[in-house]
Amino acid sequence: MGQFYMDLHPREGKYGHAAVFGLQPGVALSSGDRQPAVCALVCNFTAPTADKPALLTHSEVETYFHEFGHAMHQICSQAEHAYFAGTNVERDFVEAPSQMLQNWCWEPESLKLMSGHYKDGSAIPDKLLDKLVASKQANVATTTCRQLVFALFDQDIHTKENADTAASFSNANERVMGTPAPASTNFAAQFGHMAGGYDAQYYGYMWSEVYSDDMFQSVFRDAGVLSKEAGLKYRTCILQPGGSIDAFDMLKNMLGREPNSDAFFKAKGFA
Repeated sequence: MGQFYMDLHPREGKYGHAAVFGLQPGVALSSGDRQPAVCALVCNFTAPTADKPALLTHSEVETYFHEFGHAMHQICSQAEHAYFAGTNVERDFVEAPSQMLQNWCWEPESLKLMSGHYKDGSAIPDKLLDKLVASKQANVATTTCRQLVFALFDQDIHTKENADTAASFSNANERVMGTPAPASTNFAAQFGHMAGGYDAQYYGYMWSEVYSDDMFQSVFRDAGVLSKEAGLKYRTCILQPGGSIDAFDMLKNMLGREPNSDAFFKAKGFA
C-alpha cells in the first residue's frame, strides 16, 4: 500500500505547524506494477523528558488523527495517474478525510482503546471520559465564527486588485464576532494559509467538515465506530479513488444520496 514517516516533536529550525507532505505518489507503472505512496506526517507535539514519556494532550491527539487522515488518503489511494493520487482532490473536499478521523477522538469506545494511565495502564474513569466528550461543545459557536471570519477575509482580499489586509480582517471580524480586530494588528501577516495553497479557498475547511460530519453520522454512527464494513466502505468510496472521481460523486457513492448539512448542524449543537 505505502509508507509514511513520522516527525512528531519540535526541534530548532523545524516546520512549526502540523501537516502531511507527499513524498511519492502511489501510481500504476508502465510495467504493470504499482509504485507505493510515501508521505511524511510532521507535527510538533509535547516531547518526552528524562523521566516521563511524551504524554499527548487531547488536542494533540486530535491533531494527530487529523493529519493521519491525510496520510491514509495518500496511502489508500489507488488512482492510476499521479495527477489524481491521494490528496489531489478538490480543495473544498481535501480536508474531509482528515476531519473525518477527528471524530474518533470524541467517541468513548475508541478513546478507551487509545488511552490509559502511563504508569499502570489503568483506563480513564468513565466520569472523566464523559466530561471530555461533553467538552466537544465548549465554545463551538466561537470556533465556528472564527472559521467564518477567516473564510470571509480570504474571499474579500482575493476578489480585489488591491486590498488592505488589516482593514479587511478587522471588518470581517466585526461583521461576524461583533468587534473589530485589536488596533495596530495585522493577523494576515502570519496567516500562512493565504500563501500556502488555500488562498481564495479557505472556506474549504468548513465545507469539508459538512461532508465529514455527514459521512460519520450517516455511516459510522449506525454501524459502529469500529465497524470493519463501514471502514471498508469509506476506504473504497472515498480514499481509494483519490481525485479520479469527483468528490460529490464519491460522497453519493458513500452515502447513497446527495450530501447535506444536517449532520454538521447537529454536530455543532445548532440543531
